[in-house]
Amino acid sequence: MPGRNFLFVPGPTNIPERIRRAMDVPLEDHRASDFPAFVLPLLADLKKVFQTRDGHVFIFAASGTGGWEAAITNTLSPGDKVLQARFGQFSHLWAELCRRLGMQVETPWGEGVPLDRYAEILAADGAHAIKMVLVTHNETATGVTSDLAGVRRVLDDLGHPALIAVDGVSAIGSIDFRMDEWGIDLAVSGSQKGLMLPTGLGLVGASRKALAAMHSARCARSYFDFGEMLRMNADGWFPYTPAVTLLHGLRASIDMLLEEGLPQVFARHARYAEAVRKAVAAWGLELSARDPKWYSNTVSAIVVPDGIDAGAVVGNAYRRYNLSLGGGLGEVAGKVFRIGHLGDLNELMILSALAGTEMALRDSGIEVAPGSGVGAASEFLRETCVA
Repeated sequence: MPGRNFLFVPGPTNIPERIRRAMDVPLEDHRASDFPAFVLPLLADLKKVFQTRDGHVFIFAASGTGGWEAAITNTLSPGDKVLQARFGQFSHLWAELCRRLGMQVETPWGEGVPLDRYAEILAADGAHAIKMVLVTHNETATGVTSDLAGVRRVLDDLGHPALIAVDGVSAIGSIDFRMDEWGIDLAVSGSQKGLMLPTGLGLVGASRKALAAMHSARCARSYFDFGEMLRMNADGWFPYTPAVTLLHGLRASIDMLLEEGLPQVFARHARYAEAVRKAVAAWGLELSARDPKWYSNTVSAIVVPDGIDAGAVVGNAYRRYNLSLGGGLGEVAGKVFRIGHLGDLNELMILSALAGTEMALRDSGIEVAPGSGVGAASEFLRETCVA
C-alpha cells in the first residue's frame, strides 16, 4: 500500500523522530572510561519517571516478561504464596509465570483488582503466608486500570507485610504511577509502550524492602540477578553487554517525558482516551471495562455485537486501510478489538485511527452511522483543546 501503516495497537507504539535520531549512532565500547558518565545520569533520571527516590530501577536487555521474572526470582522462594487478581490475558500470564517458578498462586477473578476480596483474603492470612500481592496496573487485554493506592491501603489497614509487585508495562510513562507514594515494592515496565522505544528493554523498579528481600529469596537466578546489577550499576556499568543503542533512545525518551512534564503526559493520555470513548459511545458499542472507574487511558477494548467476529474488524482495518488494531486475547478473543492510544500521539493521529476503525466496522457488518464516532471525538477534542 502507498503511505504508511497507522499503528494503533497497545504496544509497540509509534517512535518519535527525536528518539529515532538518538538511536542512530555508531556502536560503541560499553567498557570505555567515559561510559559511566552516560549511564549514571540515565539511571538517576529514570527514577523520576517511576517517581521513586528511594528505589533503584534496573535496565535489562529483555521484554516486560523478563521484568516479571526478575521481580519474582529476586524476592521470592519456591513454595511462597502469591495473590494475583486475574482480569485479562496479561494478569493471567504473570500468575502462570509464578506457578512455573514454583509459587502457590491464588487468583480471584474480577473486572479489575477486587479490593474487597483482597481485603478478605489478606485478613484471613493471619500467619502472613502470602508473601507478595501482584497487581496488573493496566490490563492491556481488557482495557482495565486498577487502583494501586487502594491495594496499598488494604495492606496498611491490615498491617500485612506482603510485597506489592506491579505490572506497569502499559502504564508507566502514560498513566499516573507513583512508586514511593503508593508504597510499590516492585514495578515492571517495557520500552515499547509509554516510553516510545523499540521492544528490548525490561525495566524493573525495586524499593528498599524489595532489595532486602533479595537476600532471603531462594529462586535460582543468573542473568536477572539484582545483586550483580546493583554492584555494577553503582559505578555506571552493567554486568554484561547492554543494549547501548536502546539506552540512547531511552535517554531521549526520558528527556521528552520530563520536558513535557509527567502531569501533562498523563492529562494528554486521559484526553485522547476520552475522545476514543466518545467515539465508541457514538457507534453504539460498549467497552469491555463496564464501569468508568476501570477505564484505561492507554487502551480501549471494544465489544462487538453478538454474531460478529472481532477478528474481522481487525483484519479489515489492516488489509483495507493499513490500520493496525489489537485483537482480543485469551477469554475475550473474537469478542473485542482494541485501540491503543498511548505514546507519541496527537489529535489528528487519534482521529485518523477512529476514521479507519469506523470504516472497518461497517465493512465487518456492524451498522454505525458514517462519521458518528469521528464527529463525536473531534468535537470533544476541539472543545478541550488548549492552544
